[in-house]
Amino acid sequence: MGLREMLVHITTIAVIITISNVAAKCVAKPDCHNKCGDRKTSGLTVTNISIETHGLRVLSDVARDCYNSNGTRVGPQSTLTPLSHVHHFHKPINKFTAVGCNTYAFLTGKQNEENYSIGCMSLCNSLRNVVNGSCSGVGCCQVELPAGLKDISMEILSSIFQTKHSLCCLIGQLGMRHVKKQLKTNTNFACKRNSECHNLKTRSGYVCKCKQGYQGNPYLDDGCQDINECEHPDLNNCTIAKNCVNTKGNYTCHCPKWNKGDGRKDGEGCVAELILVIEIAGAAAISLIALLVGISWVYFLVKKRRLVKLKEHFFRQNGGLILQQQLSNEEGSSETAKIFTAKELKKATNNYNETRIIGRGGFGTVYKGFLPNNRIVAIKKSKTVDQGQIEQFINEVVVLSQINHRNVVKFLGCCLEANVPLLVYDFVSNGTLFKHIYHESSGSIILWETRLRIAVETADALSYMHSAASTPIIHRDVKSTNILLEEDFTAKVSDFGTSKLVPRDQKQLETVVQGTLGYLDPEYVQTNQLTEKSDVYSFGVVLVELLTGQKALSFVRPEERRSLAMHFLLSFKEDKLLEIIETRIVEEGNMDQLKEVAKVAAKCLIVKGDERPTMKEVAIELDGLRKMEKDIRDNVESKLEETGPLIGETSSNYKNGDQTLSNETVGTDGLKLFSFDNGR
Repeated sequence: MGLREMLVHITTIAVIITISNVAAKCVAKPDCHNKCGDRKTSGLTVTNISIETHGLRVLSDVARDCYNSNGTRVGPQSTLTPLSHVHHFHKPINKFTAVGCNTYAFLTGKQNEENYSIGCMSLCNSLRNVVNGSCSGVGCCQVELPAGLKDISMEILSSIFQTKHSLCCLIGQLGMRHVKKQLKTNTNFACKRNSECHNLKTRSGYVCKCKQGYQGNPYLDDGCQDINECEHPDLNNCTIAKNCVNTKGNYTCHCPKWNKGDGRKDGEGCVAELILVIEIAGAAAISLIALLVGISWVYFLVKKRRLVKLKEHFFRQNGGLILQQQLSNEEGSSETAKIFTAKELKKATNNYNETRIIGRGGFGTVYKGFLPNNRIVAIKKSKTVDQGQIEQFINEVVVLSQINHRNVVKFLGCCLEANVPLLVYDFVSNGTLFKHIYHESSGSIILWETRLRIAVETADALSYMHSAASTPIIHRDVKSTNILLEEDFTAKVSDFGTSKLVPRDQKQLETVVQGTLGYLDPEYVQTNQLTEKSDVYSFGVVLVELLTGQKALSFVRPEERRSLAMHFLLSFKEDKLLEIIETRIVEEGNMDQLKEVAKVAAKCLIVKGDERPTMKEVAIELDGLRKMEKDIRDNVESKLEETGPLIGETSSNYKNGDQTLSNETVGTDGLKLFSFDNGR
C-alpha cells in the first residue's frame, strides 16, 4: 500500500475571512433584525464586533475530505459554501488555510476589477514531520488574503467534502458610496457627533472614527465622549501633573506663576522668568519694608502712648500730684527737691547698666548717675513701695528736701514715673564707713582721731534730724554701711528709705519692725514702738564698731557674744575693755579718752530706752572729748616748740609719725567730762 493508503488523509479547508456583505439568501432569526442601514444580513454567527478595527468576526463553513488507512473515503460528502457573496476581506486578519497531507487548495477572485488567484500546497512524507500548532507547509499551509479581494471562489483537488463551521471576520464597510457623496446627502451619514469619517484606500466606502481626544462608538448619538487626559498621567505630557487642564477633545499644560513656556515634556517646558521674578521680588521687598516700617511706626506710637499713660498712672499712684502741690508751696526755697522724669534717670544711669551699681541692700539698689550738668548723683531704686503710705512718703520727700546739714547726704529729688519711686541723692565718692573699718576699701586705714571725728559728725547729723528739723525724723536704720565718707573722711548719713516722720506732739510710733540685725533696738523689737532712742541704740553699735573694729553680728564669736553690743557690754562689765578694743587704736589713742568714749557707747546700748541719752547729748559729749584731746595736743605741741628737744635726743614720749601721746606725759587730770548719771 502506498503512502496515500497508509496514512489517514484529512483535508480541511478553512477560510478565515472578513466580509462586507452577506448573501441575501440567508434568513435572519425571527428575533434578529436582518437589515443594517441599506444592507441586509443573513443568519451568521458573530463572535465579536470591533469599533476600533471596523470589523466583525463570524463563523463560516469548513470543507473536509477524509480517508482511512486503506485509502477509503470516510464520512459523507460535504461542500464549501461559495464565497462569491463576500466582497471584501480584512487584512491581515483573514488567511486562507489548508490542513492535511498531499492537499492542494486554490482561491480565486477579483482585485481592482482584475482576476486574482492564490493558493497553497501541504505535503507529508511522514506523520513524524507534522508539528502540532505549526503551519509551515508540512501538514498545513497558509497564505494571507489581500485587501480588496471580492467575488471569491475556491477549488481543491478532492471532490468530496464535509462542511463544518469556520471562523470568519467581517469588515464594517458602509456601502459603496464615497464619503464626499454622503456629506452631500447627509440624511444617511453614519458618523455621529465628535467623530470623523475616513475613506477606505483599497476600496470605495468609508468608516467612522472618534475624533482625537474622544473615545466610544462613533455610530451612536453621543457615542464619542471626551477623554480626561489629566486623570491619567500616561495620557498627558505635562511636566507637572497638577498643572494639566482638560479641554474638549484635548488638554493644556500650564506653568506655575512667574514661569513661561508650554509646560509640556516634549515642548518648551517651564522656564522661570528671571526679570519678572526680580521685579516681583523687588516689589514684594519694597512692600514688605514699607509694611514693616508702617507696623513699626504704629507699634512704637502705640507703645509710646501706653508708656506715657503708664508713667501718668505711676505718677498719680506714687503721689506725684500731691508732691507737686506741696513743692509748689516751697517755691521760695532754693533747696526745693526736683521731680525727675524717667527718661532723665534712664539716661543718667545708661539704662540702669550693671556697671553703674554702687550698692545693694534689702530695700533696693543704688546706681551711680551723671546729670546733664555733669553733677554726679546716687540713684536709689526701691524694690517695693507701700501703696497705703504714699501720702506719708511724699511728706518725707518734702522734709528730706528741706534738710540742709553738712553731714547728711543731700536729697536732690525723685522720679515717680516708675512702678516704684526713684530717689536721687548727692554722690559720695569714698565709699562707706563699713568698708574702711573692715579694710574692704583700697583707701588708707582710718586713724582713731579720724574715727572719733566721724562719730561726732554722725551724732551731730542724727541730733539735727531728731530735734532741729522742721519735722523730727527717725532714721530707723543707722549702721556703718549707711554712713558715707567724702575724700577727706567727712561723714554723710544716708539711706532714708525706712525713715519715719514723727509729729512733734508724739514721742513714739507703732510700726512694723524694720532695720538690720545687730543694730536693732531690742526694746523696739519687743514692743514695735519706734522712738528716737532706737537711733541712739543703733549709733551705739556703730561707736563700738569704731572702737573694736569688729562686725555688729558675727557667728565666729560664742553664741552669747554673737551680737557686738552684748559682747561689748559683757567685756565692759568684766573690765576687759582693752581686750576688745582694736590694738592699733589702743596704741595710737589716749586710753582715758577711749574709756570715756566706751562709757558713752555703753550708755547708748542700755536696754531700756528711757535710760539712754538723746542724740544731742551724745553729740555734745563726743564733741567735748574730741575738743579736749585736741586742746591737750595743741598745748603739748606749743610747749615742745618753746623748749624744743635736747640736742641729739628724741623724745620717747612723743612720736609725730603716728600721732601718739604718752599717758605719763599728758594725763586727763583737770578735764571735766559730761556725766550721764541721770540717763540724759
